[in-house]
Amino acid sequence: MRKKFLFAILLVVVFCFCSPVAPVAAGKTELVTTTRDQTGVSVTIYNRNLALVKDRRELDLPQGEINLAFREISARIKPETSILSGSGVSVIEQNFEFDLLTPESLLKKYVGRKVEVITRHPTSGQETRRSARVLSANQGVVLQFNDKHIETGVPGRLSFSGIPENLRDRPTLTMLVSNPQAGKKSLELSYLTSGLGWKADYVAELNAQDTKLNLSGWVTLTNTSGATYRQARLQLVAGDVNQVPPEMELNDRNMRFQVSKAMATPTPNMAQEEMFEYHLYTLGRPTTIADRQTKQVALLQAAAVPCRKEFVLRGGSYYYNQPYRKASGMKEKIGVFVEIENRREDHLGMPIPAGVVRVYKEDSGKNLQFIGEDRIDHTPENEKIRLHLGDAFDLTATRKQTDFKKIRGDGRYNYTYEAAFELKLKNAKDQSVEIKVVEPVPGDWKIISESLPHKKESSNSAVWRVNIPAKGEQMLTYRTRVRF
Repeated sequence: MRKKFLFAILLVVVFCFCSPVAPVAAGKTELVTTTRDQTGVSVTIYNRNLALVKDRRELDLPQGEINLAFREISARIKPETSILSGSGVSVIEQNFEFDLLTPESLLKKYVGRKVEVITRHPTSGQETRRSARVLSANQGVVLQFNDKHIETGVPGRLSFSGIPENLRDRPTLTMLVSNPQAGKKSLELSYLTSGLGWKADYVAELNAQDTKLNLSGWVTLTNTSGATYRQARLQLVAGDVNQVPPEMELNDRNMRFQVSKAMATPTPNMAQEEMFEYHLYTLGRPTTIADRQTKQVALLQAAAVPCRKEFVLRGGSYYYNQPYRKASGMKEKIGVFVEIENRREDHLGMPIPAGVVRVYKEDSGKNLQFIGEDRIDHTPENEKIRLHLGDAFDLTATRKQTDFKKIRGDGRYNYTYEAAFELKLKNAKDQSVEIKVVEPVPGDWKIISESLPHKKESSNSAVWRVNIPAKGEQMLTYRTRVRF
């Protein structure tokens, strides 16, 4: 019922925003500019829900102080970041008007004021108009008619005499500007806004031997800013730009303030360059970014990129300071990884923005099948991209702790632990494989015996590379001494 009542209110509202000059208060007018005056717009989108908009418009301005209303801007503008520049025009003060015209907001503005209640006779269809004062508009409406009786609810339709000051049909940035000379002026409004974001998505296709892949990159744009940017010059910034969190949320955001005067082969559509400590990607043609729209733009194409598949068994640091209770051992998964080098000689060699890489491979019937995905960070040139695609089906591992003892320390160390392990690695494939066993050993550690030689890749990791024959198995045993 409440929705029907609010809709009935809106049926009789007459909008007065069609004229370029609109009334704003008694004795005052404002010059309204919309996207019909727009000569160009540029949008630079950052990774974390932030964009810089540069909106250029051409207006015929009179001399002196002008109330200027910028309409059709982002509804999620950060008004404190806005800058208006143009031939000698300066801003004295500005307001961001975001109290929008809705049936409910209109009714609330009329509390204490008179409206007309229009009722229709159920048989004759004749309309009757009565004057009433709005006493309340909280969770419904309370009306007092001229004969002093009071009614709740609306016994008909409501007619309003006009639209109250500062109640807008869409978000508007209003400015009091000073213009020293009359004539046509080219103005540019720059501002930061949320509601615009982008992310990179990649599609990789592995060859039959898992040694090369074709890589395609796409930029996905999302616009929930409440505005459409038509034929915009689009730029994307890859990198982590610092933003200061707000100190507090203001209850009244209608603020007034002073504003000072003013390889991989990138696709033919997208050019890349360094900017400060970030990377800037520029679309080579204008594009329209519609409100409430997701758009995809090609970022890169790279063919026959060399890659390397690797099987990894990774242990846990907690293995080394407590005994196992399972005599039969513990089953563990063996991860499958694909690694590529972001180098020019490998058909890449460009800054690659963070995003999700989805990997596909053809089956025996030449049908592409999805085989896994992983998220990558921003990757500069000559760095590795490593993708975890899942766990191997035909490779298994069983870990058993064959010995554990705790030895009291010698003064410098509180405790010393000795632990012995047995890893049974099995391969059900028709070809031999190599499994990389990575053991993150904590504390001050030493391998005191082992069946295969290890390599100390870092201060807390011992690594074995174990070759397992086709349809076969291999045993890895080792003993550690760890001091804490």
